[in-house]
Amino acid sequence: MKIAHNYTGKVAVITGGGGTLGGAMALGLALEGITVILLGRTQQSLDEQAKKIGNLGGQAVGMVADVLDKESLETVKEEILERFHKIDILVNAAGGNIKGAVIQPEQSVFDMDMADFDKVVDLNLKGSLLPTLVFGKEMSKNAHANIINISSIAAQETLTRVLGYSASKAAIENTTKWLAVEFAKKYENPIRVNAIAPGFFIGEQNRNLLLNADGTLTERGATIIQNTPMGRFGKPEELISSLLYLVSDASSFITGTVLYVDGGFKTFSGV
Repeated sequence: MKIAHNYTGKVAVITGGGGTLGGAMALGLALEGITVILLGRTQQSLDEQAKKIGNLGGQAVGMVADVLDKESLETVKEEILERFHKIDILVNAAGGNIKGAVIQPEQSVFDMDMADFDKVVDLNLKGSLLPTLVFGKEMSKNAHANIINISSIAAQETLTRVLGYSASKAAIENTTKWLAVEFAKKYENPIRVNAIAPGFFIGEQNRNLLLNADGTLTERGATIIQNTPMGRFGKPEELISSLLYLVSDASSFITGTVLYVDGGFKTFSGV
């Protein structure tokens, strides 16, 4: 029996759609015939990504919204419904880290800025939960709806220095599982909720931690590569197939799962 993936005609919202990983995933969805709405805080970066997608044959539009502002999200939801009439897929790709929540080599945990810690937790956890509550209420009216959260290898493995980021991504995984159960038990056509946990990919926020100005590995970057069996960093486009699988009807019995895309980092003991 052949299982249809069923992408055509669907509408997807991607928070952080102008970023490195969010932009790559948006392109992957659009090239399968999914209409993509890119959400972010800067119209220019969203428009640039939408134009790139359009030039390659996909359909995308950028809309400014703040994932920590419910009113902002409600406004853009109404605009999406007016233009596209439904929302089938939500990818919560907005997130990141803040310098004050990173323990520098010369510091200890006692030096951490708790205000920045709170900001990181808000951005990664609340910044995924709030869009889920706003868009999910509409999505619950549809069959085959999907929410994909973005976790991290830092959620399960203890990585030095990034306390705020690690704690918030661990919370994302727990919230993913909680929501998967909630939707499955209370809705006849439940929204499936899963997460993708990238390993180490180079983005603007971690570039200086992993690479020197000349492109060589920092000490931290070298340690990561040494402990990644595939011996390299991930490429943003390598997240696309995992995302396409999780939002397709081919994975219709999968919910509450975290899929690691990490080159074997989580599996390797270091020996």
